[in-house]
Amino acid sequence: MTENSKINFEDTATAFAHKSNWELKKSHFVFSTMNYPFVVKAGTAVTNAALKLHLPVKGLIRKTLFDQFCGGESIEGSEPRMIQLAEGSVKTILDYSVEGEANEHGYDEAVEEALRVSDYAKQHVSIPFCVIKPTGIGSGKLMAKKQSGQSLTEEEQKRFDRIFERLDTIVAQAVKNDMKFMVDAEESWYQDVVDEMVYRLMKKYNKEKAYVYNTYQLYRHEALANMKKGFEEVTTAGCHFAAKLVRGAYMEKERDRAEEKGYQDPIQPTKEATDRDYNEALKFAVEHIDHFAVCAGTHNEASCQFLANLIDVHKIEKSDDRVYFAQLLGMSDNISFKLADLGYNVAKYVPYGPVEKVLPYLFRRAEENTSIAGQSGREFTLVKKELKRRRSKS
Repeated sequence: MTENSKINFEDTATAFAHKSNWELKKSHFVFSTMNYPFVVKAGTAVTNAALKLHLPVKGLIRKTLFDQFCGGESIEGSEPRMIQLAEGSVKTILDYSVEGEANEHGYDEAVEEALRVSDYAKQHVSIPFCVIKPTGIGSGKLMAKKQSGQSLTEEEQKRFDRIFERLDTIVAQAVKNDMKFMVDAEESWYQDVVDEMVYRLMKKYNKEKAYVYNTYQLYRHEALANMKKGFEEVTTAGCHFAAKLVRGAYMEKERDRAEEKGYQDPIQPTKEATDRDYNEALKFAVEHIDHFAVCAGTHNEASCQFLANLIDVHKIEKSDDRVYFAQLLGMSDNISFKLADLGYNVAKYVPYGPVEKVLPYLFRRAEENTSIAGQSGREFTLVKKELKRRRSKS
């Protein structure tokens, strides 16, 4: 890709073609509020208190935060948003964002929901991936105990074995339905255990092509090396490797725990180091594309441009389904819809679930937006620019 082919991520007409003026004004309100971290923190506390007191705030949440970042309250309820995305050539990754009960019954319910998503997705060409978070189907504490090398009791070992069995059940259904399947990342103190389970699944299901994807958080300084090591293990077994690459989501928690427990901080020393490793991971993936499928989960315009350049240099078709870009619903539409308009494979993570049950997800999303340098401001500026452009045309 030449310099003249630099992607215009300022093209708000393409970015927001799917949104009405009213929808844009709602987005304008949400992101203007998120520009102020103290408002987000206060609003979170007030909302939680109001819900406990059974005050009627659910409607307000539904029309603001929920409508911005979630597809609907159910799989079927998310269809209008999926159709809207598909009209802009953007695909959907349905993500059941309810944090279920941390017990065996809750984990089994999460499996049933994942199977429903897989069967639903089979009927819709606009859904290329299914996804699960390991702690949705098993105990993080149990996985952490396993990773620490502590002995599990007989009962704990049975519960631990059930985590892999649940994961295998979901993946088997996804593969049967010819769906790609992504396993989300977890905290570092049990990510190694998750990696081991995912590599087992890759060696079982990725024999003909890449179905199972592991997730790597490149804000961890060992993530790039871990990914390359996983690639070597899986491809040596004669199977295809697949990775979703993200920067990461647990930085403060990771640093606090490292300090508390007295071990090396697993987080990169600088943002530049994270950016360097992220792009290096993209480069490695594309250079090994014959045995590697990659999903670039990023809101970073420079990394998206970098991957587009790699696709061009290595003469890979934009529509090659071994390479995907992905962003979260309600964010970075300037990236998603522009890339899709240019013919690249793009998907949005579309969270869904009952309003009151996805609140933990929504509050985290609001707080992450305020903590990522300039993210809310960037979204706000783009929406404002598009509203101004539309006014000048009318």
